Order: sequence, then C-alpha cells, then structure tokens
Amino acid sequence: MSAQVDTLVVGGGGAGGGGTGGGGGAGGYQANTALTVTAQAYTITIGGGGAGSTGFVSGSAGADSIFSTITGNGGGGGGTNSVAGGAGGSGGGGGGNGPAAGGSGNQGSAGGASKTFGNFPGGGGGGAGAAGQTPATGNDNGGNGGAGTANSISGTSITYSGGGGAGVFQNVSGGDGGAGGGGDGMDPGGGGMTAGTANRGGGGGGAGGNSAGTSAAGGSGIVIIAYKTDGSDGVSTASTGGTITTVGLFTIHTFTTSGTFTMVAASAAVNSGFLMFM
Repeated sequence: MSAQVDTLVVGGGGAGGGGTGGGGGAGGYQANTALTVTAQAYTITIGGGGAGSTGFVSGSAGADSIFSTITGNGGGGGGTNSVAGGAGGSGGGGGGNGPAAGGSGNQGSAGGASKTFGNFPGGGGGGAGAAGQTPATGNDNGGNGGAGTANSISGTSITYSGGGGAGVFQNVSGGDGGAGGGGDGMDPGGGGMTAGTANRGGGGGGAGGNSAGTSAAGGSGIVIIAYKTDGSDGVSTASTGGTITTVGLFTIHTFTTSGTFTMVAASAAVNSGFLMFM
C-alpha cells in the first residue's frame, strides 16, 4: 500500500494596482485528497504576497507555493490606469480609467475589467471560486474581488484565495475584497484600502483617486498536509515539519513559512491494516 496524504497548497496573492488600480488576483488554490508520498524530506515553499506599487505602476504578482508535485501559482497583480491586470493563479483586475481587461487565471478565476464611465472604476481581482467584478453601468464603485473557496483540511472550514477589491477615481467607494482574505480597494480620499490576508492567499486592494501612494500588498500563501493518526494512510506521526496538531482522526502539519516536511512511513503492521500490540 502506498502512503497518501491530503494536501492544500495556496500561492501568494497579487498586489493591487497603483494609480486608480485594479484589485490583486488571489493565489492559486490546489487541493488534493490522495497525494502519494514516500519516506523522505520534502522542501516546502510558501509564496509571499506581491508588493504594493507606488504611483502609476501595476501591482506585483504573488509568488508560488510548492509541496512535492503540487504548485499553487501566485496571483496576478492589479493593473494601473488603463493597463490590464496580470495573469496568475487568479487574474488581477484591470486598472481604472479603462477600458482595461482583467488578467486570466490558470488555477482560479479571471479579474474583472475596468470601465471608462462615471468615476472610472477599476476591476476586482479574481478569486479561486469566482471572477472579479466588472463594474456595471450606473455603479461607479470599484469592482469587488471574487470569492475564494472553503476547505476543512485544518479541522475548521476556512475560505482561501479571495480576490482584492479595486480602487476608484473619485466620489464613491473602493471595491470590497472577496471572501477568503481579499483586501478592500481604496476610497478616493485615501482610506479603506487593505492588504490581502496573510496565509490565505488573498489579493491586495487597488489604490484610488489617482493616488501617488502605495497600493496594498497581497497575502502570503500556505501549505497544509493531513493524514490519519492511526497510520492507516501509511504515514507515521513521527513525521516532522510545520506546526503539528491533531484534530479528530487526523494529524495536521501547517506551514505558514517555508520549511521541510520529513515523511516517516508507518510500520508494516499498521500499514497493512493490523495494529501490533506490545
């Protein structure tokens, strides 16, 4: 019997765009309930969130998170004025004063496009579960970020990889971040902008009001590994790495920073379905 683990790998979220910026795209969301592992040390990489940009510069993309054969791609950065959002795990929103397209998502959803009407709102960043909002005619608020996806591998249902809200040029409100750690877009007066949530892969909020200030950063990613504590998945609780907890029938290794997961195989007696009593 091969050893298997449940895994969740989330990339770092992209930053919001500067100027009147689009929302940052969420980090890629990758879940696997039967990843084959062997007795060895695995390098765990946690992708950082993209850095915010100053002035009329698009937001930076998030970095990849990696465990074994699974990679959660970093989210695309939000576009700046009239510049398309970047591609990534989920795509960044188009920059305001558009029209500018949202970036594509290769593991999640696309960012929303920006508009030229009214208060020239940017598009929301894409999330793992839904695309970023393209503002509708008559709604001059910045586009909302797309919602992420819920996962219970940690023992609690948590939503990851929400897109960032977009900024807006004047008068109205920046977009709301998507559920799953997306940051809010900036209001024209310079308030309300927030970064993507750390270790949730959320996209950062876009700057607003043609601000010369710095847009909001994306949130870092996370890697979680879980297996049955009784050894029936072929993995021993002597395995090390990350923060280790036990919830119900499962042992859980949570990595919020880069490190090493050292997998130790369960004994042959346990692995074959028979417990050996001494």
